[in-house]
Amino acid sequence: MLDIREASKAKAARPKTARGGTRKPAGDLETIAAPHLVTPTDAWPLPGMAAAGRPAARGADRPRARLLSEPEAAGLDTEPVDSVQWTPQEPAPRAPVVPLAQPPRARRSLTAGQKLFVLDTNVLMHDPASLFRFQEHDVYLPMMTLEELDNHKRGMSEVSRNARQVSRSLDALIGGGTERIDQGIALAKLGNREAVGRLYLQTQALSTTLPAALPTGKADNQILAVVSGLREVFPSRNVVLVSKDINMRIKAHALGLEAEDYFNDQVTEDLDLLYAGSIALPPDFWDTHSKDMESWQQGGFTYYRLTGPLVPTFSLNQFVYLDGAMPLVAQVRELNGRTTVLQTLRDFAHHKNAIWGITARNREQNFALNLLMNPDIDFVTLLGQAGTGKTLLTLAAGLAQTLDHKRFSEIIMTRATVPVGDDIGYLPGTEEEKMQPWMGALEDNLEVLNQGNTAGGEWGRAAATDLIKSRIRVKAMSFMRGRTFINKFVIIDEAQNLTPKQMKTLATRAGVGSKVVCLGNIAQIDTPYLTEGSSGLTYVVERFKGWAHAGHITLQRGERSRLADYATDVL
Repeated sequence: MLDIREASKAKAARPKTARGGTRKPAGDLETIAAPHLVTPTDAWPLPGMAAAGRPAARGADRPRARLLSEPEAAGLDTEPVDSVQWTPQEPAPRAPVVPLAQPPRARRSLTAGQKLFVLDTNVLMHDPASLFRFQEHDVYLPMMTLEELDNHKRGMSEVSRNARQVSRSLDALIGGGTERIDQGIALAKLGNREAVGRLYLQTQALSTTLPAALPTGKADNQILAVVSGLREVFPSRNVVLVSKDINMRIKAHALGLEAEDYFNDQVTEDLDLLYAGSIALPPDFWDTHSKDMESWQQGGFTYYRLTGPLVPTFSLNQFVYLDGAMPLVAQVRELNGRTTVLQTLRDFAHHKNAIWGITARNREQNFALNLLMNPDIDFVTLLGQAGTGKTLLTLAAGLAQTLDHKRFSEIIMTRATVPVGDDIGYLPGTEEEKMQPWMGALEDNLEVLNQGNTAGGEWGRAAATDLIKSRIRVKAMSFMRGRTFINKFVIIDEAQNLTPKQMKTLATRAGVGSKVVCLGNIAQIDTPYLTEGSSGLTYVVERFKGWAHAGHITLQRGERSRLADYATDVL
């Protein structure tokens, strides 16, 4: 406490005015240490935010004042804070809040449109890296969010692993630093340079009033109360709730709060823009791209070196086709600025190129077989609706390269075990026996592939079926971590039900000489919280686009039956 006698001496030493008052020389500012004026409401330290409860002016002779942070009060070199001026006739404006212990170097000004995002727990459990995906905006975590993270950290599920990962990230951000929690922690502290905002944790209760119909004991309603309280404390900031829970976003909008979904995990917002793997050339393609064209033949294929305005839009291993008087069906093999090299394809629609008795019935199936049979392509993704032939073409190509060409030692097949309806419960037997109910598509397609084997009659077909099954291994995804597949043809069926993290785990299992094929239909996603834009299958399609050893094709036309085609269109 300041000694009264020392204060009297200091007051007497000040220069006297004509009226006997204690005034500072003209041009000087009276400096007031920030801790002496900060109210409990001002203790919320978001930079640049004004708070209510400031002392008003006491007359025309009151000097201009500004707040000092503790480093400034200690005499350190800091950047000056703009002073606040007013006249007695005007109401006292709100003075800027200066963080109490924020170092001058960490001080930053708010940019236009900067938001304060309040994260729901399901966002963190869906994407553990979501803390660092809001660029220049600040992130706020309510205490209830931390409590729910703690409740979900136990277990071996994907949600539990994500909760533990978030806790480790928060511990790394908070520990080992000089920054105070109540003043925000730089999100770029761990090397995430794109995250230039700050992380704020709830350090005190916020008083707000919610409708009586909302029970206060529910976690979602407590988070909504925090969002409402932040809007009252910081009226000049744009406070936004981010949640994967649709009902919570609806309740937020009903309360007049701003809320939105978490979009940073979306590979593309418009599925019509998703990479299809093929492109139709315009009718004037030869007129605009045949100047200085070179062509040659090598290994049974014809190559064209072209230059033109359409070339920069191509991707490696993309298929191009042109109908008309001078048709072209080719694949992009090289790209160098406005110059490309196109390679013609093997026609798998002809019976002489049949794969285990299977021929391509349309253009996209021919593209798919060219990818599946190409030894230079290590990663293939096939998208398509039900009945487009994804599994049949892949199995035929895998068996041909395993049994006939001896390129692979065996076929490994797995899929996400996500039921369409209610789960049937415990399944007895070994790993492969437990996976059999999920592999009905494998059995159906093996019957189709073995129908053409008429040599030896029923006994011959039975022997061929046993030989095929001896080269096919059905594995559960739960035991994939840590494994390495060498010289294997790996098939990941129903890949649309995988998260990007699960897809990364499976794709990195491939060893030397292995090939990975992902099949799926993004219109049939059964995993909760996954959408067409955030599916692991969509994720790898976009991430592998343009790699010299990866290819993708979207199958358009169904070939299962006329009933299946009609049901796909009208249902």
